[in-house]
Amino acid sequence: MHLQYFGQRSIRAVERIWSVFQRNSLRLASCLCLPVVTTICLAQVVFAQQVLTWRETQDKFRTSNPILLAGQVTIDESRADEITANLRPNPNLNLAWDQFTPFTGNPYRPISQSYLLGSLDYLHEREHKRELRLASAQKATAISASAQSDLERSLMFNLRDAFVRVLLAKAVRQMARANLDYYDQEIAISQSRLKAGDISTVDFQRVELQRVQFESDLATAEVNLRTAKIDLLTLLRDPVPVDQFDVSEAFDFREPVIALDDLRKLAINSRPDLEEAEQSLEKARTDHRLAIANGSSDPTFSVDVSHQPAPLNTYVGVSVSIPLRIFDRNQGEKLHTLLDIQRNEKLVDATELTALHDVDSAYAALESTLKLLRPYKAKYLKEAQGVRSSVSFAYLHGGASLLDFLDAQKSYRDTELNYLNLVGAYFSAANQLNFAVGHEVIQ
Repeated sequence: MHLQYFGQRSIRAVERIWSVFQRNSLRLASCLCLPVVTTICLAQVVFAQQVLTWRETQDKFRTSNPILLAGQVTIDESRADEITANLRPNPNLNLAWDQFTPFTGNPYRPISQSYLLGSLDYLHEREHKRELRLASAQKATAISASAQSDLERSLMFNLRDAFVRVLLAKAVRQMARANLDYYDQEIAISQSRLKAGDISTVDFQRVELQRVQFESDLATAEVNLRTAKIDLLTLLRDPVPVDQFDVSEAFDFREPVIALDDLRKLAINSRPDLEEAEQSLEKARTDHRLAIANGSSDPTFSVDVSHQPAPLNTYVGVSVSIPLRIFDRNQGEKLHTLLDIQRNEKLVDATELTALHDVDSAYAALESTLKLLRPYKAKYLKEAQGVRSSVSFAYLHGGASLLDFLDAQKSYRDTELNYLNLVGAYFSAANQLNFAVGHEVIQ
């Protein structure tokens, strides 16, 4: 009886546990799924879009572009050449064991008359040859550094151009989406008017067919944005998928506050190609001084020691060897380096003229773009938006024709697109001006 009682109690306890489990199964499932959902959300955060600003894009480009990295190795190679140029000549050590007599005298004592001989000689460089070689190598390193800066200037121009094209494509896509959303609202109102009998079916269909143009604008903008991102990712050598990459920067123009004369002065002081030309001129002058020094004679000092049989025994001797520069006085190299100075002087003048020409041309292009942008931002955009709103309101209330309505939509779309293209042209002109000056003067 006791066993049967306890068995029935156990069965009822199990049934109560099972009923509780069934009632709370959804809650338990939620508790079990919570860590999984959290993990998925975290994974989505980790794999979210990589959004880069212009500064971050520059930093990433400097650390990943193979051309820039190879140019840095060239600078390191030039620094290694400085070590070689600063080395002193090595001394020469000569050892000899001379005067064997295997065929004369006592054949059983062939080394009885032999002796040991040793000498040490060193070339002494005059006229500061080693210092001039080091100075020439250091100037070559400075030229390599300036060439690297000029290379970075050119590559940054291409990078900025690709970055601006992404910003322009994003702005055009945003405009296309906004226009499509706005036009969808117009279609919804027109559909309500159709149901109310205010407009005919043909008019409604003409309004609806115009939506194709807005859809086409959005599709074209999507393709252009994707292409621009691919170009930028190629420059960055980034394997991230296009859908997980984006850039962020203000896409609007600001009035430049710097004058043309200031830009010309900045270009003269900061253009790396002009600095490279001036450094090449200084190196040519140093090489000419080195060529003159190499035309001088360098004495060789020697010390020799020998141990000979009696009665001479051990002796020490010194000597000096001086080459007579009668015929070869390094005349060809002296003339070559002198002509190289003249050539580099002309190259400095040509590079300076090129820098000033680039600044003037880029500044003129920027001013031309600004002349078009200013009225667009101050007047044309507001007018086009006002005309669209007024004509749309009038059409929806029967005060304007369908042709006026469609024309107002097209005019606003064209005006806004022209404005965005002008902003893109402004950024391109600013990029060209920064390239001409040598560093960023307009962000």
